[in-house]
Amino acid sequence: MPDPEMLADVARHMLPTTAVVGWADPRENYPLLAGEALPGAVPSRLREFAAGRHAARMALNRIGAGLIAVPMADDRAPIWPVGITGTITHTRSACLAAVVRVGAFAGIGIDLEEDTPLDRDLWDDVLGPEEQLWLARQDGDRGGLSKRMFSAKEAAYKAQYAQSRTVFGFDVIAIALTETRFTATFRQEIAPFAEGYVIHGQHALVQGHILTTATLPA
Repeated sequence: MPDPEMLADVARHMLPTTAVVGWADPRENYPLLAGEALPGAVPSRLREFAAGRHAARMALNRIGAGLIAVPMADDRAPIWPVGITGTITHTRSACLAAVVRVGAFAGIGIDLEEDTPLDRDLWDDVLGPEEQLWLARQDGDRGGLSKRMFSAKEAAYKAQYAQSRTVFGFDVIAIALTETRFTATFRQEIAPFAEGYVIHGQHALVQGHILTTATLPA
């Protein structure tokens, strides 16, 4: 089974030095603080939610914000303290959260996925024609590469959301992968991001997981 603390250490090295990472094991039970709630959640989902909040509070405490609650906004995004932005991700066996002060970066995103192929039936929903054409030209594990592209889109989406507060589909961002890095390019304007705006990120395979990170400069 993966070691969430080791995954957090890898994420730490993939993010800017000003970012702080927390971790938790969603198979464990963590208490919620006042103001943190997920109404109507089934026990497994509530356990994952609580693990995410534990990881977020760990990161906030390490960045100097103290042990404080991380409530959920109406759009279901975490409410971070003033001057700090962050991101949370989890799988069935590991949970990570990262925070950074807004003066250093305008947005941060991390995504963690199990290293399994993206279901071929989902390719048309997740990947645009140019991305599928790129995949068709690749040798080796195209299912695994498609999952990395999915994860990169998730990390980039999280990084930009603090600025746009706009929900959009996978078709808005186009991913280009290299061996350890990626770019996520807006295919249309999503204010305040112009068409063609590029988010930069990294990806890695570690402990049976795909880990991706993305940041927006301030």
